[in-house]
This record gives sequence, C-alpha cells and structure tokens, in this order.
Amino acid sequence: MATSPVILPDQETGNYEEHAKLYNVVLLDDDDHTYDYVIEMLQKLFFLSVDQAYQHAAEVDASGRTVILTCELEPAEFAQGQIHGYGADWRMPQSKGSMSAIVEPASG
Repeated sequence: MATSPVILPDQETGNYEEHAKLYNVVLLDDDDHTYDYVIEMLQKLFFLSVDQAYQHAAEVDASGRTVILTCELEPAEFAQGQIHGYGADWRMPQSKGSMSAIVEPASG
C-alpha cells in the first residue's frame, strides 16, 4: 500500500515543504520464472513471509505487475538492482536471467 509524502509547515516561515518523494519498486511478469522462484526471491531479498510472497507471485502472474516496495529513490533503486541481480530460475531451462523490475513514482 503506497503512502503519500508528508507535508509539514516550516516552523519559521509557515511555508509548506514536501519531504522525500516516494517511489514504487514494481516486479514485472514473464514466463521464465516459477512461483517458487518469485516466493524464494521475495523472502530472501525483502524478508517477506511465504504468504506475503505468494500474494505478490499471484498478483504479478494475474496482472503483469506487483508493487514490492514503496520508499525513497535511493533504496528503491537498490531494491531494483537486487532483483535484477538475483539470477535465473534453475527450475526452468529457458530462464536466462533475473526477473525485471522498474522504479516509478508512487502516486499520491
């Protein structure tokens, strides 16, 4: 679930300033990775429970994408890199590499 950026008044000027912008890390579907791969990856990289990881696997399979994480840009890019570096699914011979993920601004 995405959260909106917090906007607080500046104590001295009374002006409002926007704090850190948030970004979604979105896992994209493909036919080269199994549910087991997705569940395993999400558990290892993002410390999700089996149930949480399964829900993301089912969502990416059904809709083509699932938001794994919402955070500031630098950790979002790091998370994307972790997904891209996870490697191929040994369960599927046609799997030649990691799943794809994108970073996009979180709607707010």
